[in-house]
Amino acid sequence: MRTLNLGILAHVDAGKTSLTERLLFDAGMIDKLGSVDSGNTQTDSLELERQRGITIRAAVVSFTIGDTVVNLIDTPGHPDFIAEVERVLGLLDAAVVVVSAVEGVQAQTRILVRALRRLGVPFIFFINKVDRLGARYDEVLRDIPVQLPVRPIAMSTVVNGGSKLTQVEASDPAHEPLFTILCETLAENDDMLLSDYVQSPDSLTVERLELSLADQVAKGLVHPAFGGAATTGVGIPALSSAIATMLPSRRLDADGSVAGKIFKIEHGWGGEKLAYMYLTSGTVHLRQHLNLPKGPARVTGIHVFREGRIHNVGSFSAGQIARVSGFSSARIGDAVGSHILPGGQHHFALPTLETRILARRPFDKAALWLALNQLAEQDPLINLRRNDVEGEVFVSLYGEVQKEVIQSTLLTDFGLEAMFEESTVICAERLVGIGSGLEIMFKEPNPFIATVGLRVEPRPEGAGNSFVLEVPIGQMPASFYRAVEETVFETLKQGIFGWQVIDCHVAMTAARHSSPTSTAADFRQLTPLVLATALSSAQTVICEPIDRFHLEAPTEALNGVLTLLARSGATAADSVIANGSVRLEGTIASKMVQNVQQQLPGLTSGMGTMESSFDHYAPMAGPQRSRQRSDANPFNRIEYLRRLRRDLS
Repeated sequence: MRTLNLGILAHVDAGKTSLTERLLFDAGMIDKLGSVDSGNTQTDSLELERQRGITIRAAVVSFTIGDTVVNLIDTPGHPDFIAEVERVLGLLDAAVVVVSAVEGVQAQTRILVRALRRLGVPFIFFINKVDRLGARYDEVLRDIPVQLPVRPIAMSTVVNGGSKLTQVEASDPAHEPLFTILCETLAENDDMLLSDYVQSPDSLTVERLELSLADQVAKGLVHPAFGGAATTGVGIPALSSAIATMLPSRRLDADGSVAGKIFKIEHGWGGEKLAYMYLTSGTVHLRQHLNLPKGPARVTGIHVFREGRIHNVGSFSAGQIARVSGFSSARIGDAVGSHILPGGQHHFALPTLETRILARRPFDKAALWLALNQLAEQDPLINLRRNDVEGEVFVSLYGEVQKEVIQSTLLTDFGLEAMFEESTVICAERLVGIGSGLEIMFKEPNPFIATVGLRVEPRPEGAGNSFVLEVPIGQMPASFYRAVEETVFETLKQGIFGWQVIDCHVAMTAARHSSPTSTAADFRQLTPLVLATALSSAQTVICEPIDRFHLEAPTEALNGVLTLLARSGATAADSVIANGSVRLEGTIASKMVQNVQQQLPGLTSGMGTMESSFDHYAPMAGPQRSRQRSDANPFNRIEYLRRLRRDLS
């Protein structure tokens, strides 16, 4: 038996959860199909998910197709919960991207496909809802390669689409037109196949084409597309067969040293922490001690997903997903058994909105902070922070729906009534030039027994932050270097103006300690001062988030829509007019998106739609808008040192 970790990804309401339910039912794992509308599906277990009919947290279920054990991860489709998708991408062997036959390719579809391509995760398409009124199976198939950087191959034929009489026929590779389509498409990436197709087409067999297809799917060169309807089951058998035969799984070493990653945290009935862990190497046993970033932890319980249920076991091996008890200090993203660099690479953009949270009852202030810390364990990208001077609490958000979910969770799970102020846009700081800083021990004004030198320089847009050592590694204990590295990434979260510094490369250019007097704390406390000097030398500019939008409206409303976009500072880069409607694509400042979305229905008689997603940061025009800091300010040496002395005392 082989194990396949499979992700189900899509734009909201495309039918991911319904597809998961259908696959479980057809595999005999459940006796009755659940419904998103009825709130009784297997994977949407949170009460809030059942009430709203959307997936908020990623869920894992397991079933078997032939000799393949499928660990299926159902992920949220709403863009406000993209952080949940972020956490599971690294553990996927392959994915199914669900596209609605009615709505077609949508904003979230583009984001997900770009991320899968960037990570090299193989995937196939399932075009769902072919039985719904307005279904456009063939049109959506033609539109996919236009809007996405993929090469789809139609593996299904839909008859009487958009009605109750809809039928889906699986195309046979042994017959036309699929045989020729496979030959021509696969030959583009296979010189041997191309040669045989031209010179001796009779030598090409179905078996050879199927092997070439599976190979090119694994390499991300082609993407088979299947049609069907998850709610009725039409077209699902062909998709199930493709999952078992076309999609590759990774060969991992169960006998190697333990290495894994925690991608989800839950709390049990008694409040104990439950860590969802994917193992990439080795085998983990009950009562075994494992290395975590905050120190060793003992495994007190292991539950694996098998045959649609959770089973208590004594061990699990590479390639498996397990829910582990005993990791009280664990956080999402923690590496287990090996070191992980702080500030790891994100596959999606960070949140661009921020809001202040207030307890409706003043005496709940401390309880609210504790509750939010527990939520931050389950979703670190909310970037919980508190201003110690005024006690204000802030969280980062992807959207207003996420705000409503946090508010509802605080009430239902913790009994806390919270008020949220109007969301504001989160800016970022980008380096203008190159800068450096140096503090030498036993030399004024350095009060610490450590020497640290740092150089900062800008990286390409979207490259993220990085750290490198340009000093000999063996001249100090490894914990001292690690203290500098971790502190660098933490300090970059608040730059000169209080915003996160992005796309910044930091090099450690000088390091020295005094044995046995120096400690890791000396390096942690000195590093912010040195980095602040380097950043001040390089200077930073505040940048605001810019979204890419896709807007559709009737052609008669075009002039009004263009005027609205112009007033909002948007730039329309591409436009297509066809069949009485216009489709516009361009960029707009994130802070103006809501304004356009509110006015669009009035200008288009309710026919206009606009989707947007983060695209990039751009320098902000006008005065620089500072953000209040949430900790000691290393850009003010006197205040920083006074704060350290107060904290130590």
